[in-house]
Amino acid sequence: MGVPWSSILEPEVTPVGDTEPTFDALYGFSKGRKPRVMVATEQEMIAAQVPLERRDYCAHHWINLQRCRVDVMPWVIKCGREKHAWDVCYYEDYVLRMKEYERERRLLVRKKRKEETEKQAMAA
Repeated sequence: MGVPWSSILEPEVTPVGDTEPTFDALYGFSKGRKPRVMVATEQEMIAAQVPLERRDYCAHHWINLQRCRVDVMPWVIKCGREKHAWDVCYYEDYVLRMKEYERERRLLVRKKRKEETEKQAMAA
């Protein structure tokens, strides 16, 4: 079922996409998680005039792509490697965000199920 329907039918277990996670980020990871690191610094992004919507974990690939486009203009087709690197990074970032959304949803379902089990145990 799609997110719009889920948010209507089960709002208590559907996470809101633009909010911080409600559960600990290390919950369930005994060895910890690999931290995400921004490769491009804020100064580099300002100097390269990176638009605000592109200032994410793939900004360094976007900067390389734009630099290549300027260098080889008008033959921007030569920037295929840079475009592919940016596309792959963007795709991996999207997949990671979807995994985080699913993790949050599953933990909310688990929390709801535990609360219902506790209610039944208290009532019995």
